[in-house]
This record gives sequence, C-alpha cells and structure tokens, in this order.
Amino acid sequence: MTDSPRLPRSKFRASLRDRWNEAHDFDPADPLVGLSRHDLSGPVIERRTVLRLLAASGVLTAAHLLPGVGVRPARAAAGGTLRAGWAAVGEFRTIDPAQINQVLLFQISSNVLSGLTHINPQLQAEGDLAVDWTVDDTGTQYTFNLREGVTFHNGDPFTADDVIFTYERSSDPDQSIHSRVLANVAGIEKLGSHKVRFSLKAPQASFLVKTLERSSGRAMTIVSRGALASMGASDYGLRAVGTGPFRVTDHKLGQSMTLERFENYYDPERPKLDKIVITPIIDPEPLAAAIEAGDIHIIGGNPVAPELVDRFEANPDLNVSTVPAPGFQGVFLNPWRDPMQVSDFSKPIEELKREPGFMVRLAIAKAIDRDLYIRQAQFGRGTPAYGTINPAMGFYFDDTLGETSEQAFDMEAARKLLADAGFPNGDGFPTLKILCTPAARRDCLVIKNLLKKSIGIDIELDTKDFPVLLDEFQTMNFDLCRLGSGGDFDPDDGLVDWVQTESKFNGRKRNKDEMPFGLFSDPEVDDLVARQSATADVEARRTLVQKANRITSDKVAQAFLFHPADVQVTRKEVDFPVKSRIPGLVDMDRVTLSG
Repeated sequence: MTDSPRLPRSKFRASLRDRWNEAHDFDPADPLVGLSRHDLSGPVIERRTVLRLLAASGVLTAAHLLPGVGVRPARAAAGGTLRAGWAAVGEFRTIDPAQINQVLLFQISSNVLSGLTHINPQLQAEGDLAVDWTVDDTGTQYTFNLREGVTFHNGDPFTADDVIFTYERSSDPDQSIHSRVLANVAGIEKLGSHKVRFSLKAPQASFLVKTLERSSGRAMTIVSRGALASMGASDYGLRAVGTGPFRVTDHKLGQSMTLERFENYYDPERPKLDKIVITPIIDPEPLAAAIEAGDIHIIGGNPVAPELVDRFEANPDLNVSTVPAPGFQGVFLNPWRDPMQVSDFSKPIEELKREPGFMVRLAIAKAIDRDLYIRQAQFGRGTPAYGTINPAMGFYFDDTLGETSEQAFDMEAARKLLADAGFPNGDGFPTLKILCTPAARRDCLVIKNLLKKSIGIDIELDTKDFPVLLDEFQTMNFDLCRLGSGGDFDPDDGLVDWVQTESKFNGRKRNKDEMPFGLFSDPEVDDLVARQSATADVEARRTLVQKANRITSDKVAQAFLFHPADVQVTRKEVDFPVKSRIPGLVDMDRVTLSG
C-alpha cells in the first residue's frame, strides 16, 4: 500500500494551504519572533512550532504538513523473534556512531543507542534521554534535564558525564567523522548529575532534530565510556553498548547481528519483541525469495531494488509503504584519472569547457537521458537530479535547474564535446570501469547502454560489496563510481557533507600528495556553503544554497541521476506502527508480530 491522505481532495488541499500559510507567517529577519521559550522547550516540540522552524530554515515541504494516517494502536501481544534482511550489503562494519557513514548502519544503531532527542515521522523532536529542556530568549542556550535511573547495557549508570564524554569524543575529528555537525556548539557544561547546558554560537533551528537526534545526526548519539574503555573502539563498533531498547548479543563481521530486548530500558512498555536477527543479503533475488517465503519479516538496509517493488506490491502476503526519501544518487567521476582529469575546478566555466578533461566529464553528464534512465533503471520511481539539493528540502530545491544546468541532456552537444576532446564518436576513448555494488549492477548496465548509445563510449562494471566500495571511494581508487546519499533534510547535508574541499565524503582517505583535493574543490563553493550555514535570513540562505548547487552542477562535481523514494516492505504479520515510520530509519521498538 502507499501512504496517502484520506480527506476529500478539496478539503485536504485547503488544509495543507492553511498549514503552509500559518508556518510562513513570520518576519524573515527574525523568524523566532512569536515563538516563546515554552514553544521551543521540551519534552516534545509542538507541531505548530516544528512547522515554523522548518519554514524558517527553508526546508518545509508539503510532505511535512501531512497528518499521521492509518494510525492504529500496537497490538497488546508482544514477544517473538523478528527476522530482518538488510539489502545490498555483505557485512555490518561498524555501528559506532562516530564512524557510521551509511544509512543502513544507523538504521541498526538507532535500535541500540539513544540520543538526547529522537525524531518522529513529522520531524518533531521528542525527548529520548532528555526528559525535557528549556531555551533562553536568545535561542542559543539549551538546558536539558536528563533521565535518571537509566543504565547502559553493561550496567553502567547514565549521567551527564556521558553526554560530555560523547560531545568531547564527537568534536574530535580524529575520533569522529561527524565532528563538523557540532561546529555551531560553543561549549557544554555540567549543571548536575543529570543536567547539562549547550551554548551555541548562533541560533540553530535544526539543533534538536539533527545535531542531538540519535540517528541522522550521529554526532551526539550517546556512547558508553565504560564499554569503549574495556572493549576498544574496534570491538565497540561491532557490538556497540548503549542505553537503547535492544542490546547486541551476537555479531561477527560478515555474519548476522542479533539484538535482544534490553530488560532495563527506560520505557517499560518497549520494546515489544524479544529478539531481532538482522542478516546481510547482497543480491536482490535471494532477498526477494526470503521475504516471499517468510524466512524474513522485513527489509531494511539499502533501497529495495526497483525491479522488485511492483512484484512486492502484487503479493498479498506483503505490505509495501512508500514515502518521499530525501537524498540524491549519481555517478562520481574521478578528476585524477585520464581522460577526465581536471586539476583546477576554480576556473570560470567557459575556460573549463576548453579543457579536454572537463569536456569529457561534461559529455558524460550531458549524455544521460535522466527521464529514460529513471524509467529503465528505477521503474519510473524517482525525480531527475542535477544537484545534491533534493525536493525534500522545500524551497531550497531549484526545480528549474534541469532546464538550465550544463548537465541538461543534449546528445548532440555531448557528442561535440567528446569530439572536441579528441574522441569523435568515441573513437580512441579508453574503456572506463564503473564501481558499483551487486545491487546496482542492473542500474549500471542501463548507464552503460545509455552512454554507448549517446556518445559511443564503453563502460565496464566493477562490482564490489558496499564496505569495499566505500573504501575505494574514499581513497579515490576508481574511474567512475555509482553512489549517492540519503537522509538529507537540510542543505548542509548535501553541501557541507559532499561538495566542500574538506567535506567528509570528498576523498577523505585519498593520498593527498598525489591528489591535492578529492572529488571536487572550488573556493567559491567553499565560501558559499560556509556562508549559507551561518545565514539566518531564509531568502538569503536560499540564494546562497542555489548558487552553490548550480556551480557544482555546471562544473560536474558528479553526474547527477535522480532523487529516490523510500520503500518499506514487510510481511503481513508485522505490525509496524505509523509512529515508527520515519524515512530512512527502521526503528523496531514498537513493532509486534502476529501468529
């Protein structure tokens, strides 16, 4: 089934319009005016306040305005073992939040570890390890009262010292790849055994729903001091110890991970299940066979192969839920490999277009008919992409970019670029390898065929398991790489994380003597991205975001493909409550099984 509103269409549209207008009724110069300290305080931010903050940040979309639909209470029955299959992955390398760089891993860690807050499907910040909080009049001082009587899975008590320890660890770039998420935090102080105060450099609407949130932020997902000291970082990554609803009882690299109910979880009503066994399954057909036969109950991990979705929707034993997914997918082109080499992206675009290496990059990007690609590779599910900023980011998304970007599909222009670079009709062009996961093989075959048909070049598939692919991606050991991002609700997710010279996914592990920068580097983009992060005026921020996005599109930071949808597949006997249906996550603390 597909989640959708059940009001008459005219009333539904009117309701959305009213909510939209109410959310945007503020002074852009000072969007916090009209919101009291009470509005911003917890344990739960009210929906009206959340919509205002999203609108003020520029990320409010129609999807955020939708009411919860199909809500039903969880069944009283509890217990049992849920078997999950994690798609398109061969191993779970780490669930240490400081090192997680894959959505499929924080899907697991969200069931094991806690944060001060957690989000719900409406993107409201709810208290997790924080009982409640207050915000001062400047919007820069957040004081949290922490839950008392909470213990880690190893029996250690949770206190304010654990929050401070996590902050200090996550702020250290040598220990955490997410340290930049905390860049706006000026400091933290302990006010008591279960009370802390964060001081921000400037008001930050996303502080509660990103920085402190236990899953998508990762920087302040609370880790165990005692377990890290006794286990070491490597073992902790395999069997992380937290305060979450489930504890890891068994996990060896490359094998299934077993989670069991944590009997001392702070909410005595959760979790419902006794045990969860999560098995990595690389290939689509074995995954499909497993859920159709009832060997697994739910699919998590990487996106479900698009060719399977119609088949699953037609199966009466399965439930299929589809909601918007924030993210982008594309083909990365290594600027240090011939014939695509570009040693300086900072030059004006017209000057770059006279360089053979850039001509080749642009020819490849222009040769991909994204509408045809989506029909053939994604079975029509997706939106053409020309940058990292996706439709879920509200008015930051530039829906005209596809018409004006240098990457806009133009077969004749692509052929001329390739000819001008010295490869007329693809003659003499070397065979390039495209790095991809087994699950993306079909996807990459479509890309291969489109490029062969459009500009006459040959591409070979280089298939690697996802952890190996990530290593080669970060060390820049590839010609082309088919990859993307998920959970990107704010422009910082698409820009700070990906296109700045020092971005965490920009060739972080490369040989810097041989490759002075990673996938892309442009001082103008660095400046624009830094300025938009610190800009409170939403209109001004949108201008900066869209300019940075346009430059990275025109200068081919990557050949962008599409923005995806989030598809969840479960067996009919699984009751997955709407409250837990958060795009990108698979939170199972409220899940029950029938039969």
